[in-house]
Amino acid sequence: MRQHLYTITTICFTFAQLNAQDMQAPKAKKTEKKLSIHGDTRIDNYYWLNDRENPEVIDYLKAENAYTKAMLKPTEKLQAELFQEIKSRIKEDDSSVPYKLNGYWYETKFEKGKEYPIYQRYKENLSAQAEVMFDVNQMAEGHAYYQLGGINISPNNRYAAFGVDNVSRRIYTIQIKDLSSGKILKDKIENTTGSSVWAADNKTLFYTRKDATLRAYQIWKHTVGTDQSEDELVYEEKDETFNVYVYKSKSRAYIIIGSSSTVSDEYRFIKADEPNAKFQIFQPRERNLEYSIEHYQDKFYIQTNKDNALNFKIMTTPINKTTKENWVEFIPYRKDVLIEGFEVFKDFLVVEERKNGLTQMNIRSWDGKENYYLPFKEETYNAGSSVNTDFDTHLFRYSYTSLTTPNSVIDFDMVNKTSEIKKEQEVLGGFDKNNYTSERIWVEARDGKLVPVSIVRRKDTKLNASTPLLLYAYGSYGYSMEAYFSSSRLSLLDRGFVYAIAHIRGGEEMGREWYEDGKMLNKKNTFYDFIDVAKNLIERHYTSAKHLYAMGGSAGGLLMGAVINMEPQLFNGAIAQVPFVDVVTTMLDDSIPLTTGEYDEWGNPNEKVYYDYMKSYSPYDNIEAKDYPHLLVTTGLHDSQVQYWEPAKWVAKLRDLKTDQNLLLLETNMDTGHGGASGRFESLKEVALEYAFLLLLENKIK
Repeated sequence: MRQHLYTITTICFTFAQLNAQDMQAPKAKKTEKKLSIHGDTRIDNYYWLNDRENPEVIDYLKAENAYTKAMLKPTEKLQAELFQEIKSRIKEDDSSVPYKLNGYWYETKFEKGKEYPIYQRYKENLSAQAEVMFDVNQMAEGHAYYQLGGINISPNNRYAAFGVDNVSRRIYTIQIKDLSSGKILKDKIENTTGSSVWAADNKTLFYTRKDATLRAYQIWKHTVGTDQSEDELVYEEKDETFNVYVYKSKSRAYIIIGSSSTVSDEYRFIKADEPNAKFQIFQPRERNLEYSIEHYQDKFYIQTNKDNALNFKIMTTPINKTTKENWVEFIPYRKDVLIEGFEVFKDFLVVEERKNGLTQMNIRSWDGKENYYLPFKEETYNAGSSVNTDFDTHLFRYSYTSLTTPNSVIDFDMVNKTSEIKKEQEVLGGFDKNNYTSERIWVEARDGKLVPVSIVRRKDTKLNASTPLLLYAYGSYGYSMEAYFSSSRLSLLDRGFVYAIAHIRGGEEMGREWYEDGKMLNKKNTFYDFIDVAKNLIERHYTSAKHLYAMGGSAGGLLMGAVINMEPQLFNGAIAQVPFVDVVTTMLDDSIPLTTGEYDEWGNPNEKVYYDYMKSYSPYDNIEAKDYPHLLVTTGLHDSQVQYWEPAKWVAKLRDLKTDQNLLLLETNMDTGHGGASGRFESLKEVALEYAFLLLLENKIK
């Protein structure tokens, strides 16, 4: 084993050393706020924290940060070591696999010592002179946070539209760069999602604006060289439970507006060469009718749950007859196979499916002569379509990774059935995948459902009651938590940790039913699954409650809050990243981003049945005077998804009521939002902090 595996012994210490008088935890003042609905009144003593403009709020957050820094001071050397160790595995002078689009090869590269990417392209072939489109390192100078996204090249290759967010609220300003001269035009389009679509005329740009709650609600049309005040409103989504977006079909023939809620979709389209045409509705929205569309030749291809196809099927319809009575089945619904998406090529259709918790790629030729699956051999893995911008090609590009295999980008020839690995993530520092082993186990939940769990560890890590194990999960929105490789995670594995992902209900790993069974009035299944997996890992002697840790972010942070309320003795510690913990108050406030659009995920608490159910599990509302595990909570002052005050209030109330002496730490990044730091390496400091917290707890009880 390498030398650094033993360095953690240098940070052993006792609680007595931490509990110095000058390290008293901040205590937020109590100001009673009564919140009443449905004949029920809740008392929120920390509601006043919901005001980032209040200097007293900022002072409190800074005090919490100072306390966290003081309590973790014994780990500062370890944090620095972890940061350098994690960073040293990353190839600093790296680049993406180039892809071809409309006569140019596009590439993203990183240079040694720099935080941000450089976007460049080559005309016709990769031996041509590189043309730097954006050096984000230069653009980000002077900004604590900087995110460039939505790069969109005009059909004539002259212009690049792009979005910039330098606050971390996910509100982008779109600008346009003339790639022929290198100058950024005067056009500035504010309050957008950052993404845009060019019409075929090379001067018309469609984009999406956000409202005061950050909901994407309008599609606008902009003409290059004009002021935003002259832009034309094309479509406005008046239903607050829907979000809108705009994109171009892969065939480049159509511009499509999508409008989607949790349980319903609606699309409109025009020809890309007719930007001033009126958008034609595809199929009017119907509650519980979900669909998405793509164009090929004289038809649209539709992925849909029509006719109770819970796991979706694929249908077709003529371009001039798009309503659902004209849809014809192409790939039928299968109860045991979830269709997650599809990729259209000139001669082939690639369908992304999920069966038995694992992704698979079905390749079909349009002439019906070929129908086969890509072979995957590992027990647990993740594969998915990569960048496939070229319509007229036999090459399907996909990514592949597993808990022990670094990410690979692979070109598969759909005619010859041969593969070429274009790039495998290079992990520096002597990484050898043969030192690690992964497995997938099944845990029977309390209601008999089998929950898959993906596990990775070093082969020389012994499994017993003293083995530290970090259990991660998400379990919401139908997002599947994949078994992917992480070079950062090696720092835990090499120090004797086991890492496990619980594929709990609320995700979609086991099909659409898996999602439906973990939302709305079934949400507690998400928490029960996680708890049952944790108990099973202990029963199987992977670890014990003294060495078991839990981690989750955002809606996964809700999971953390719920399970430590329900079973606090089950975990020695937990990490809640940007946690959604004040469920009832947030879902009753329709001025907060995401609220109205998520009634079909959590329920609408304006209806008593949902209010009562939410209140029964909401972490903030269910804090009690009892012992809790060690807890590290992270947030960002400018978070647009989960407002900073949710974790701040949660920590304040926990401090007041909990009866133990365990660590309770709140770390607020005063410069960022939901996604954390924007720099390539700066974000690794956040990972180092979390790992140091876990290693601190392990040393303290040895």
